[in-house]
Amino acid sequence: MPTLRFHWDFLGPDAKLTAEHFCHHVEEFCEANAIADPRTYTTMVQGRCVASLECDEKHMLVVRDRLRPRRAERLAE
Repeated sequence: MPTLRFHWDFLGPDAKLTAEHFCHHVEEFCEANAIADPRTYTTMVQGRCVASLECDEKHMLVVRDRLRPRRAERLAE
């Protein structure tokens, strides 16, 4: 199954800490919604911190509708 990567942007002096905290909640969400093998991580990009989630494409609707990511991309298989 194709993998999707979802992104959320955090700005300001506490962006890194906020993004890391957000990832913790995303992991809890994945556990509660039976999203298997999620991968969460943060990346500093041009003065902002991006929190990202990678999971199977079959979870797209629940992640999109309930977590409202800023953007998403399909990863090459």
